[in-house]
Amino acid sequence: MQFQEEQDYTKRFDAGLWLKLLKYARPFYGHLAAVAVTMLICAGMDVVFPLLTKEAIDVYIAQGRASEIGWFVLKYFAVVLIQVASIFTFCFLSGRVEVGMCHRIRKMGFKRLQELPFSYYDRTPVGYLIARMTSDTQRLGDTIGWGLIDLFWAAGYIVMSAVVMLRMNVHLAVITLCVIPIIAVFAIYFQKKILANYRQVRKINSKITGAFNEGIMGAKTTKTLVREKANAEEFVELTGNMKKNSIRAAILSALFYPLVMSLGAMASSYIIWKGGGDLLAGIGGLSIGTLSAFITYATGIFEPISNVARIFADLQSSQAAAERVITMMETEPEIADTPEVEAQFGDNFNPKRENWPEMHGDVTFENVSFRYKEGEQVLKNFSLNVKAGETIALVGETGSGKSTIVNLVCRFYEPTEGRILIDGVDYRERSQLWLQSNLGYVLQQPHLFSGTIRDNIRYGNLTATDEQIEEAARRVNAEEFILGFDKGYDTDVGEGGNRLSTGQKQLISFARALIADPAIFVLDEATSSVDTETEMKIQQAIQQTLSGRTSFIIAHRLSTVRTADRILVIQGGEVIEEGSHKELLRQKGYYYNLYANQFKEELEQAVLGIRK
Repeated sequence: MQFQEEQDYTKRFDAGLWLKLLKYARPFYGHLAAVAVTMLICAGMDVVFPLLTKEAIDVYIAQGRASEIGWFVLKYFAVVLIQVASIFTFCFLSGRVEVGMCHRIRKMGFKRLQELPFSYYDRTPVGYLIARMTSDTQRLGDTIGWGLIDLFWAAGYIVMSAVVMLRMNVHLAVITLCVIPIIAVFAIYFQKKILANYRQVRKINSKITGAFNEGIMGAKTTKTLVREKANAEEFVELTGNMKKNSIRAAILSALFYPLVMSLGAMASSYIIWKGGGDLLAGIGGLSIGTLSAFITYATGIFEPISNVARIFADLQSSQAAAERVITMMETEPEIADTPEVEAQFGDNFNPKRENWPEMHGDVTFENVSFRYKEGEQVLKNFSLNVKAGETIALVGETGSGKSTIVNLVCRFYEPTEGRILIDGVDYRERSQLWLQSNLGYVLQQPHLFSGTIRDNIRYGNLTATDEQIEEAARRVNAEEFILGFDKGYDTDVGEGGNRLSTGQKQLISFARALIADPAIFVLDEATSSVDTETEMKIQQAIQQTLSGRTSFIIAHRLSTVRTADRILVIQGGEVIEEGSHKELLRQKGYYYNLYANQFKEELEQAVLGIRK
């Protein structure tokens, strides 16, 4: 299996990226502000505890005033209660921010994926999108909900501890605080290394998700090609690369934290040596309680510094996820309605159906040229005029441009040059939803959604009644096999319709398209994967479905297109023959040879008793 490489992003910490991400947290600004205040209160209480210890030693123990300690106990208990309340509030609000952020990003991300055109999915593997919407998004929720908030506690504790230490003993405080710039130098060095490895981890994680997706979707092919061992070996290699980069990042983190703690221990040792010496010599007016509090601060201040280093390392790891998610969220659709069109007709999620004109079905290509992004030209100066209700068949070799033509009609892509008119108006002057709401599209491999047969037919028209659903099924000859199931229309089709045959899925997709009552119909190789008996049923379904509608049929089996009003033979993006079935046979050109060869092949199979 080959896995597409994702693009590389920034090579260093990007504060602007995190500011962008925080914009998505706008509904939780109140929660974040409350958490920040709570964490500062929590840090303040952590600073107060050593002062209470100092008071207990210097006042109640050293001066022998143990009988007066009751008031001190109440004060200490009050500080504990404030601390407990702060921690509870912090955990509660941070949990809500984490869950809320994940929900919001996934909702907005899914909405963006609905807006992006086919070309985006052509370039981006499904596994990568799944990784961005699941593990990457969860990582960001954790970072915003817990990691960034920890910075408030760490920063608050460091600042307040530094102020208290400077007031107690400037010399010892300066020695302690001088270690911080040294730690910062180490942090800058290690963060670059850690970020590089975590970026690779996130990229490989996408590949692994893609491999899972391909392995599951291609399970039948894997069995028939006996690729189990080869797939397993390739997967082991992929996960091995992730393991290698993860271990490198873990080793760097494991080296970084002990360095921070070692520097802190050195500073604490100096304070004990210097402060203890001054206390014994009576220098500087140090008391036992003051020295005890100072040692607590000097030792404790390196925990938040270590936390800052850890959070910064986590940010490096999460930045790789943030880059990927933000890039997806900020991807602009290559096909989009203009603001003027949206103002008049609405968008995909807020349509203004009352302003939609009725579609009759006239379709005109005016000197249309098209090339795929970073690909060769497919159509050049292609012109075609289709009247409402006319059936146009497109035949030709693979890669000739048949699917491109219908994809342009559906506005899944737009012309590079020229224009396409629907009912005499450039379809870019109408909304995409208006056009695609008037389309019926039946694919060679139709996709059914998890749920019942009834549900899948109703997807064509969400307001359809049960009677309308059953009528649509009868019109396309699908009711016979549907009622053959124990649960009839309430039969579960399975994931992707895997509990039904290809022919059954085709007939359901015809019923689904028919119930939408589209003005334009597209059939893309709709009978190429079914047996002859099912093809006859589908042929009848086609006659029922296409009656009075503009339709485009892409066909490999020419028996499907014999009744078309016009047949276009496409070669190299150009029409080389055009006419009805009988007219093209009389010309004895490309179509005649194609039809004769196919008819001969089918006749041989019939004689041999082979049924497709």
